[in-house]
Amino acid sequence: MELNTEKLYIDVPPTKLRNKNEKFREAKTGPFWIWLADRFFYGMLENRFYSLQIKGVENYHKRNPDYANIIYAPHDNWWDGIVGYNLCRRVFNTTIRMMIEELNRFPILAKAGAFAVNKKSPQASMRALQYSVEQLKNKEISLWIFPEGIIRPPMHRPIEFQTGMAYIAQNVVKTVGGVNLIPISTNYLFLREDRPEVLVEVGEPYVLTDANIGRKDLTHQLETNFEALCDRHLESIRQGRIDNYEYVFRQKLKWYRKLEKRLKRIKVTNSGV
Repeated sequence: MELNTEKLYIDVPPTKLRNKNEKFREAKTGPFWIWLADRFFYGMLENRFYSLQIKGVENYHKRNPDYANIIYAPHDNWWDGIVGYNLCRRVFNTTIRMMIEELNRFPILAKAGAFAVNKKSPQASMRALQYSVEQLKNKEISLWIFPEGIIRPPMHRPIEFQTGMAYIAQNVVKTVGGVNLIPISTNYLFLREDRPEVLVEVGEPYVLTDANIGRKDLTHQLETNFEALCDRHLESIRQGRIDNYEYVFRQKLKWYRKLEKRLKRIKVTNSGV
């Protein structure tokens, strides 16, 4: 039976398909809800993956700490937002805000730092962009964003950004003088374990302080550098260069994997085979 991939990946955002004036929802966090979200989203990832590994963390620390962060990544599967939450909370130790198109279907996510975006029209999207700018006046905030604006197939090329991220960055610079733009490459794959693993690479930050750069020029510059980062990351994995990662978490071996390792250490002699 042939699978219709057009149903998996379409170019029309869900809120545009629904064509409704959906309610805008702000992030409504609090200490209890963040504690609960940490337990929930950490556990979700750890229950499904053998490990989360990261390299290039030193690049995150090259940012200007006087400015807030826009952290951007590819969006090709359901786990991307949960990986983003784990990285922001467990590695970067930053307060996360995440633009989510389906928030009106899952409003509880606002308690974890999510806020809504309705892509029914450019005018409808503007509320989310303006809210992002307001949030990034606080240098403790990191906005996690998927600048392609829609789910794409894994390793989709060319990478093409919408201009929303550039709009946010320019207006934050106009307001507070600068913003950190930090690229993240993610890959989900099976290595030598019985469950998949997540490999993450943090790219060099771009500290934007010039609000006069053209929005299209900025978008093109960011997407070109981002595609190069993702390609380098993928090539290093293809060549088996995966020894320079740090573990965010790694699961204990299951009993059958422990047994397998023990059996491999047994020397078989005079077996007659």
